[in-house]
Amino acid sequence: MKQTNTILVTGGAGFIGSNFVLSWIEAVGTPVVNLDLLTYAGNAENLASLEGDPRHLLVRGDINDAELVGSLLREHRPRAIIHFAAESHVDRSIVAPDAFISTNVHGTFTLLDQAKRFWSALDDEGRRDFRFVHVSTDEVYGTLGPDDAAFSETTAYAPNSPYAASKAASDHLVRAYHHTFGLPMLTTNCSNNYGPFQFPEKLIPLMILNALEGKPLPVYGDGGNVRDWLYVEDHCSAIRSVLERGRPGETYNIGGNCERKNLDVVNAICDLVDEMAPPLPDQDSRRKLITFVQDRPGHDRRYAIDASKIARELGWSPAERFESGLRRTVRWYLDHRAWTDNVRSGAYLEWIDHNYAERLAR
Repeated sequence: MKQTNTILVTGGAGFIGSNFVLSWIEAVGTPVVNLDLLTYAGNAENLASLEGDPRHLLVRGDINDAELVGSLLREHRPRAIIHFAAESHVDRSIVAPDAFISTNVHGTFTLLDQAKRFWSALDDEGRRDFRFVHVSTDEVYGTLGPDDAAFSETTAYAPNSPYAASKAASDHLVRAYHHTFGLPMLTTNCSNNYGPFQFPEKLIPLMILNALEGKPLPVYGDGGNVRDWLYVEDHCSAIRSVLERGRPGETYNIGGNCERKNLDVVNAICDLVDEMAPPLPDQDSRRKLITFVQDRPGHDRRYAIDASKIARELGWSPAERFESGLRRTVRWYLDHRAWTDNVRSGAYLEWIDHNYAERLAR
């Protein structure tokens, strides 16, 4: 069984996955088989520009479906798997953690096991060249104090949410499949992404759309939680670097070298929306829409990524500054109202009401 130049991407209709597929087709141009369950966070509309492109095949399916995963591997014989598929919304993991265990833990196991079967049947050259890139998060490392050193690849795991714990478990499975079976694995742990196609439960798109519409801007706690922000196109270029030049068995942290307090991010969004959109009739500044709400349970105070290893070994560093990336992001959401209207369905509105209404009342 010989490989092809095809890659298999899981979760390639989600936020980061769809950006990766689009950038892969543009930058590399070899075929992509895209396996996505198309849940609330997966949207085929993200990939509308690839409609009719023979290099892209979107397959609706679950990574927990071993028969489907195995058949895709046997039929398309990819040279690599890029594994994005995951439940990733921390607030949802607090309300319903079972979905996170199913997708992030059991789904990753199913994918690994089918990949091992496929890889074992390859010839020597195929086994040597095959890669499995597992895309994870900095949240597996827990939280940092204000003066603590940034997370490195050797930082001990200390997940504090059901989401983070499920991703930590998947990371451990990936490591085990490399060390036990020799499967050529690479793991990436990234900081907070932002950019086009992000589902508007997340901080930045939620604040952009609420600011545009004159709705309250719910900020957890005192707004002092710190995140390292990474523009999604930079993340995609980093994953391509890891795939092509990373050492199997290694972990690479990917960060934007850009720590910001949540409140500072929201203030910057307000200023950009004020600049780019018509003024609100009863507000001279959208900053007045900021509403502090009850913090979520177990909310990590600070994340920061030390990305020196990927810079040193692979020559990667982020190209986008936060200020320019945020401006591009706000502009994209203002210019794509049809997309935002479509994804903000009744189920989305029900979730927002469930998650924030009680907090706003306190």
